Amino acid sequence: MKQTVLPLILALLAATAQAEVRLSEVFGEHMVLQRDRPLRLWGQATPGQSLTVTLGGREATTRVGADGRWRVQLDPLPAGGPHRLQVTGDQTVTLEDVLIGDVWLLGGQSNMEWPLAQSDTGPQEVASPQDARLRHLRVPLRASVRPEAEIAPAPWVVAEPGRVGEFSAVGYHFARRMQAVQGIPIGLIDTAWGGSMLETWMSRAAALRDADLAPAVRALPADNAAFSAALGQRLQQRVAAWQPGLPLNASDASGWSAAADLDQKWPTLQAPGVWEGQGLADLDGIVWMRKRIELTAAQAAGAAELHLAKVDDCDEVWINGQRIGGQCGWELSRRYAVPAGTLRAGANWIAVRVTDTGGGGGIYGDAADLRLDTAAGPVTLVGAWRARVEKLAPAAGPVANNAPALGHNGLIAPLQGLSVRGVLWYQGEENAGRAAAYADGFKRLIQDWRQQFGDPDLPFLFVQLAAWRPLADNRPDGNGFAELRGSQAAALALPHTGMATAIDIGDAIDIHPRNKRTVGERLAAVAMHELGLRDAPAMGPRLIGGQARGAEFELRFDRTEGGLRTTRAGEPLRGFYLAGADRRWAPAQARFDGDRIVLRSDAVAAPVAARYAWVDNPGEANIVGGDGLPLPPLRTDDWPLASAGRRYGR
Repeated sequence: MKQTVLPLILALLAATAQAEVRLSEVFGEHMVLQRDRPLRLWGQATPGQSLTVTLGGREATTRVGADGRWRVQLDPLPAGGPHRLQVTGDQTVTLEDVLIGDVWLLGGQSNMEWPLAQSDTGPQEVASPQDARLRHLRVPLRASVRPEAEIAPAPWVVAEPGRVGEFSAVGYHFARRMQAVQGIPIGLIDTAWGGSMLETWMSRAAALRDADLAPAVRALPADNAAFSAALGQRLQQRVAAWQPGLPLNASDASGWSAAADLDQKWPTLQAPGVWEGQGLADLDGIVWMRKRIELTAAQAAGAAELHLAKVDDCDEVWINGQRIGGQCGWELSRRYAVPAGTLRAGANWIAVRVTDTGGGGGIYGDAADLRLDTAAGPVTLVGAWRARVEKLAPAAGPVANNAPALGHNGLIAPLQGLSVRGVLWYQGEENAGRAAAYADGFKRLIQDWRQQFGDPDLPFLFVQLAAWRPLADNRPDGNGFAELRGSQAAALALPHTGMATAIDIGDAIDIHPRNKRTVGERLAAVAMHELGLRDAPAMGPRLIGGQARGAEFELRFDRTEGGLRTTRAGEPLRGFYLAGADRRWAPAQARFDGDRIVLRSDAVAAPVAARYAWVDNPGEANIVGGDGLPLPPLRTDDWPLASAGRRYGR
């Protein structure tokens, strides 16, 4: 009997597998599909099957191809639902609670990825009543050498109290504002990847059209496995060159926390600062960082507090061989109590075992937050730390910034064929070092994505970078963030683009400002203008001309929406600079003259050019239109940017 049952079971299993019908992973229960557009659906099934697909009274049939793939197109549906989607062949697949509305694709890096729960109003938002017609799909992060046919499996999540904490904060606030005006379902497809560079989001075809990117794309190996093997080999060679004579995995690292001069032959890393820019590019794994400090008897007396700024991603910390703490979280500030008796008069050793799981690695953040607070005052820990790589984390596959097109291949390519209402984009921090090149690259990406999604008029709305870095470091030339903002604004030359500036809501010490509500609502205002739901433009005042008039320089504006003003009534106008023919910038005094601003500087007798908010941290710039939207950064000159000539790979 047993001999006949087993073959029968195997035959039944084989028949079930042969009859399998699947929808692509982007389609799931609770999803939102784009209204008023052809509804394209696809998936896999047994070759040769006939399938019937029904949704909201629409129906289409198709036959599965020899490669096991199928695709259908249904006639458009208006906003509404819920509907049932059914695919019937040798097997029937049913998806419930399908809504029809507007679908917005979210792209960029960590400020778009930033979850609602970690924003300034997150806890209140998460606990508040929600509109269940808002849905969110977080596409799992995956880079790939070749375009993928599928995203990794992930659920569509319905907005409910307690469940929206992991939604993109910017996307959430955008959607809530749009729903308040439109009253329709909205779906957010979040593909953002923290720390990702612009170039990774381009398709292979677009990257090959760029002379700087093409060599890196052509050099990619055949598949992800080959890429990982090659990356591992390169990393081992890089580490061997960086720490000559100090092999990986050759010593008992447990002794590296000791209070002794055991690191004399170790190379150094500067802190604060991630190690990727200090000779350890692409390194994920474990690196020890040690620092010897000399303390007086007064400094060593009693308890102390160790500040390690931030550590990407995890740390374990010892002082004089005594473990004092450790935690994980690249965005968390490190602060550890040092018990009385731990410190000594004379030499002391701080050891930090840093584990980096991806992206940047090391001790980073504000230099003022890297110190030891002793009973006799603070001792800075800024500067060189002895460092040694303990071991490398095996590469599970490529990551976004390993090469151009990798993020696109893993996250965007599988979505081709999907109808979306538009793109929301927040990215650029990673490209600030080559800001001038961003202008052409960003335009190329927008045009590329429009081609990918088959919509030459696809709205592409983006956030101009927020203020960052200490105000004391500002200067009106040579700022990477300032130049990047200018390159972002250059994309407005393309039709159906829009920009929400965030220069007034940044954080001097945190590249991730927590005020995401304002960003999302400004993007919504831009979208409403683009969609014809708002008459007035929503990008702040626009410079339309500037010229010198003797010792003064006049700037002319439109789109002032009732007139220019300062953020607070009666305060002086701030953020302006003038330069003469010598191209030396000086702060300028400014006054309103209707929809004009007139500048003067005692240091510039004959001005020829003006700039506004053209610094890394323009948080003090204070000009807005009558609608309260900030005047974006501007310059009247066309002088070469400091980042000119800095391009990918060189």
